Amino acid sequence: MRFRPCIDLHDGQVKQIIGSTLRGVGSSGPNTNFSSELPPSYYSRMYRRDNLTGGHVIMLGPGNEDAAADALAAWPEGLQVGGGITVDNAEQWLERGASHVIVTSYVFYDGLLDEKRLQRLCSLVGRDRLVLDLSCRRKDGGYCVVTDRWQKFTRLEISSRVLDDLAGYCDEFLVHAVDVEGKCMGVDDRLIHLLAKSTAVPITYAGGVATMDDLALVRKAGKGRLDVTVGSALDIFGGTGLNYQGVIDFCRM
Repeated sequence: MRFRPCIDLHDGQVKQIIGSTLRGVGSSGPNTNFSSELPPSYYSRMYRRDNLTGGHVIMLGPGNEDAAADALAAWPEGLQVGGGITVDNAEQWLERGASHVIVTSYVFYDGLLDEKRLQRLCSLVGRDRLVLDLSCRRKDGGYCVVTDRWQKFTRLEISSRVLDDLAGYCDEFLVHAVDVEGKCMGVDDRLIHLLAKSTAVPITYAGGVATMDDLALVRKAGKGRLDVTVGSALDIFGGTGLNYQGVIDFCRM
């Protein structure tokens, strides 16, 4: 199990927020757990020093392009980037130093997966440089992918068959358990078991990791097949539940 670090950007700052509270322009701001006075490049250099490859820089809304570029410039080819990625800007972000682009909303239309868009993006950047974000919420006993700041349900339900089919288009999956994300309330072990059934490409699980016991659960329930990211509980983001170096050491055991 690898530790995949994150740099979440909101209004040009590194923040940790409860993603499900993120709304559109003109609405009240999201519930914020942490705001950093340090530039994104500070965290990139830290991850580079510790050789934590495969982390992700996520632009949570507009106004984060310069901050994302700052993060990528500090570690070219070391981090993935997501948030508003489309066929029109994907190549630009790779040129700016991203190892991969992460895409969600662009490949969905009217609640359905648009395979033509997905194929076009895959052809443009290459399967080996594309990550599909399949972050999801519970619905009708299953888990459906959500888009548009995690506010809009799609009709794509996560299953091992769906994951195996979509693996042909991408190098990895990133999956936030949106119902617990940012809340430091424990992981969604049912979703973890579901994700672990697919081994076609690497999958990074995110959401609710608050303690070392949660990390152990991800490892056990995920059968060692899943990677993990940690946000609000981490001490480098103002959290008290998990020590950054301790997480690194545990995941490398």
